Amino acid sequence: MDIIMNQKLLWHLLAVGVVAVWGTTFVNTKILYNSGLTPSEIFFLRFLIAYVAIWFISPRKLFANSWRDEGTMLLLGITGGSLFFVAENSAVALTYVNNVSFITSTSPLVTVILGIVFVKSIKATWTLIVGSLIALVGVGLVIFNGSFILHLNPWGDLLALLTAVCWAVYTLLMKRVSERYSAVFITRKLFFYGLLTVLPMFLIDPWTVSLATLLTPKVAFNLLLLGLVASFLCFALWTVVIERLGVMTASNYQYLNPITTVVASAIWLSEPMTAIAYIGSALILIGVIVSNK
Repeated sequence: MDIIMNQKLLWHLLAVGVVAVWGTTFVNTKILYNSGLTPSEIFFLRFLIAYVAIWFISPRKLFANSWRDEGTMLLLGITGGSLFFVAENSAVALTYVNNVSFITSTSPLVTVILGIVFVKSIKATWTLIVGSLIALVGVGLVIFNGSFILHLNPWGDLLALLTAVCWAVYTLLMKRVSERYSAVFITRKLFFYGLLTVLPMFLIDPWTVSLATLLTPKVAFNLLLLGLVASFLCFALWTVVIERLGVMTASNYQYLNPITTVVASAIWLSEPMTAIAYIGSALILIGVIVSNK
């Protein structure tokens, strides 16, 4: 029994670790933006590095066992890759960052709703609902920092909502294939289809970054962090987390994202942590604990 409990604790800690890394990628992405890279270029290079890296440990099997499963892999590449990142980056350009951060952070709640509606095995409990709402309030406090003036921009806010829906669909689709395929195989397919489906974006927003820019230490370092750690390592580990903990438990850890973002911003971007941010972080932690009880 102790061994089983220790293994369970390990998967929970792993989920926290993955989300913590994803929360800090805001800093890496902002540095790359400031260095002249476009959203599509950052996504493409990030996934390209991850795709090359995963080939060294991936099985040489090219396709899934059925065309239906292959179609699911394509959808994973779109909802967890190209569409998610392009929609999120475009939303930031159209509306306020606070709006995008808050709306995107509702993805666990969207996952719960879609899971209850479309997945028979998923049932909502009062602890799950109450915990999700507590965490959502905490997210609002952390992101808006006590100022709840929401400046609406219909197109930008709709794109931000699209990212939340994308991640919810990605999480539920992952549940369907994670039991039949290895995490490495699924992640490799995700990277491939993410790269393939983002290519049309370069017809709209052509490639502009030069090789000299990419080889500068600051740009190369941040791209390697995004590609090797945040994508290659974390996407593979998240697939295992979903398999071991279940969709609802894993998705609720996404509420922790704003905490690590705020901490990383305070450390590397000199953006101070306020009392409201501390209270919001505490509510997020409480909400996640209640949801996963």
